Amino acid sequence: MRDLDDDPIRSTCPYCGVGCGVLLRPDGVGGMTVEGDPDHPANFGKLCSKGLALGETVGLEDRIFTPELHGAPIDWDNALQMVADRFRETIAEHGPDSVAFYVSGQLLTEDYYVANKLMKGFIGSANIDTNSRLCMASTVAGHKRAFGTDTVPGTYEDLEEADLVVLVGSNLAWCHPVLYQRLAAARKAHGTKVVVVDPRRTATCDIADMHLKIAPGSDVALFNGLLRFLANSGHLDQDFIDRHTNGFEDALANTKDCDCRATGLPASEIATFYNKFAATKKVVTVFSQGVNQSTSGADKVNSILNCHLATGRIGHPGMGPLSVTGQPNAMGGRETGGLANMLAAHLDLENEAHRSAVGEFWDAPRVADTAGLKAIDMFRAVEDGRIKALWIACTNPVVSLPEADRVKRAIENCPFTVVSDVTRNTDTARLADLVLPALGWGEKDGTVTNSDRTVSRQRGVLPAPGEARPDWDIFAEVGRRMGWHAAFDYRGPSEVFREHAALSGIAAGFGRDFDISALSDMDSEAYDRFAPTRWPITEARQGGRFFGDGQFFTASGKANFVPVTQRAMAAEPSAEYPFRLNTGRIRDQWHTMTRTARAPRLSRHLGEPYLQIHPEDAQDLSLQPADLAKIEGQGESAILRVMISDDVAKGHPFAPMHWTCETAPAARIGAVIAGATDPVSGQPESKAAVVNITKLDAAWYGFAVSTRQMAPDTAYWAQTKTDAGWRAELAGMDTVSDWEAYAQALFGLSTAPEVLVDPARQQTRLAFVEDGVLLAALFVAPEPVAVARDFVASLLDQPADGILAARAGGERADPGPTVCACMSVGRNQILAAIEAAGGDLDRVCQSTGAGTNCGSCRPEVADLIARQNRPLAAE
Repeated sequence: MRDLDDDPIRSTCPYCGVGCGVLLRPDGVGGMTVEGDPDHPANFGKLCSKGLALGETVGLEDRIFTPELHGAPIDWDNALQMVADRFRETIAEHGPDSVAFYVSGQLLTEDYYVANKLMKGFIGSANIDTNSRLCMASTVAGHKRAFGTDTVPGTYEDLEEADLVVLVGSNLAWCHPVLYQRLAAARKAHGTKVVVVDPRRTATCDIADMHLKIAPGSDVALFNGLLRFLANSGHLDQDFIDRHTNGFEDALANTKDCDCRATGLPASEIATFYNKFAATKKVVTVFSQGVNQSTSGADKVNSILNCHLATGRIGHPGMGPLSVTGQPNAMGGRETGGLANMLAAHLDLENEAHRSAVGEFWDAPRVADTAGLKAIDMFRAVEDGRIKALWIACTNPVVSLPEADRVKRAIENCPFTVVSDVTRNTDTARLADLVLPALGWGEKDGTVTNSDRTVSRQRGVLPAPGEARPDWDIFAEVGRRMGWHAAFDYRGPSEVFREHAALSGIAAGFGRDFDISALSDMDSEAYDRFAPTRWPITEARQGGRFFGDGQFFTASGKANFVPVTQRAMAAEPSAEYPFRLNTGRIRDQWHTMTRTARAPRLSRHLGEPYLQIHPEDAQDLSLQPADLAKIEGQGESAILRVMISDDVAKGHPFAPMHWTCETAPAARIGAVIAGATDPVSGQPESKAAVVNITKLDAAWYGFAVSTRQMAPDTAYWAQTKTDAGWRAELAGMDTVSDWEAYAQALFGLSTAPEVLVDPARQQTRLAFVEDGVLLAALFVAPEPVAVARDFVASLLDQPADGILAARAGGERADPGPTVCACMSVGRNQILAAIEAAGGDLDRVCQSTGAGTNCGSCRPEVADLIARQNRPLAAE
């Protein structure tokens, strides 16, 4: 057993694309402690709430320990042979394009490399795509059109160097909290100005000097107008344009008919923003999913790049466009060719010389010569039978993809589906014929690349659970069993990485940007010691920025301006679907919560799916706070809790994307989103679905807590873990005549509960107590139940005195609903501190601990201060 006083193991957080370094200390019994790595260049010791809670997510509950065929255990030998045989037979009968891989930005670079090599070089099809298609494919397309390669020009340090940072479609405070911290610190220290361009007021607006509440989808109009303004006001860098770019006049001509009124912004706000951008040399434009997830996402990206190229503000300290990715290794996937239209090492699939070089390097029988099917089209091909064997690794498309129910039906009808994952208990894995147990974070070894090109090691510190294996090893073994033994005879991830690095050197010979060839002879010991390093990594150069020298990776060596015009979105609101739905992430959850749902504190802030809707819309629909609303899209429907807020514009509600059949089956928002995609990038339009909203007229509402997981059978439920068990929100459409029987079935208990009935309010409260200790409780009413939820949940497995009162009494303090998940600080604690501190934000934060770690909750604390004399909405 490892000595607990040993130095910690350095690794990398598995969440967003910031790529924070972490220090891990295993406890010797399957757990670990996690803290930020002060020496990592991405975070310098800071972590967000999710990163801090990583140690709470590594338990083995729900893990799969051995391969399973239709739910029954099967040994690895037979499982892998079955995959090899079924894929080989399918290819022999129907051709290589009859099979497909769908992989993930949470795979390590070594996993991505082997999977891509197997599909594109040996199976001979490009039918390998990734869930990164859902988050950053439009950026890839925009970069390639402008720069010739998918190159991120700048670095995180530019956030500290800039005088103006423009955040476009990026809720940095919630989605990339550590970068938000860096920007907030720069603003405080140096007076950096911040402009947020977003249809919704988000937590990031707390540090904004301007919030441009732009109409959804109108980014091209805004930046085309900016380009025209820069030209008309004499703020172009004409020398840079003349010497280092092509196509400026065409791009400028395309702005002639640009109507900035499409943005919905007042002319005065547009003028202020344009003048601020024009007058500030050191400008960084950060963009993310709000730009990418659109049917015109690639054009939005190029409209931003055009403005930076026109001013020469690229590749120098504090200047340039910066795409921040949503997943920990979306960049590594891009580097290894993980997208269906890419080749490894940023080489081009359509380029015969590139294919020939890769084929020779791999000694491959046939490198795919045409782009494969992108995510949406891939699952439509599964649906119509063109794809007959499918391998899904480390992702959950039955929740995350648009048209989620259509995707579910497609997988159900696929002749053979393999899923590699850490658990069978996902919406997707439940549909698989064969589930293969993969190693998870904290168990596997490899590398990831973050949003500013920094390559970091992820290191395994926990033993493999059961028979779980690394993803690269699973793919490689199938490759060997399909007949390509020499090509996939890897003995460890360091061998895969060396091959990946060597291939990048060949790509550099073609004038590509991605080059880590100096690492191609790194031995296993050096790989184990490898410290975070930004690429390129060559004998002549390490890290730095691109394009400051005016040299690009196009055939001409010059950057391309791309003429773009504002286009309509895929669907417009109508009488049938009058609302445009925006979707996205929340602060404390990650993707489909396979990991974050294990940490109780991450569900305390926003533990239930919700619909954020403007007060006027709510009034028109007769919706009150905490009602349930039914959202119907052009596909299916979802049920969400109502949150009324003018942070969203009228007609433009918002809903988070995280909930699944495991956590809230009626709230899978992907089922509501249509599968419209960008014609260039193939990225779905996930932020502009047209929907109808109606009030759900439930017969009853409930709140329940239990020491064991519940088995709800209602029209709506959402269940999350607590420190001592589970809590659930419930609603039913049918009247219940016997609440005792209902509660016994819900909790799996046969004993009689204590019951308190309030006939005047039609409320019923039931508690199951054993030896004076609370096992479970249910609170029901004809309206949304008003109880102190966090307090009630804290009483589980505790003395049950006063449980049916559902409020704190005596020596028990109720901290209130969680505001700060990092430090577990509740609203009531903050309100008390506000009263004591006189409303000073810094003093309130220091006295409670809220906002002192990742800072993402500071806007909410500030809002509580602003509202201290106004009544708070009931929880």
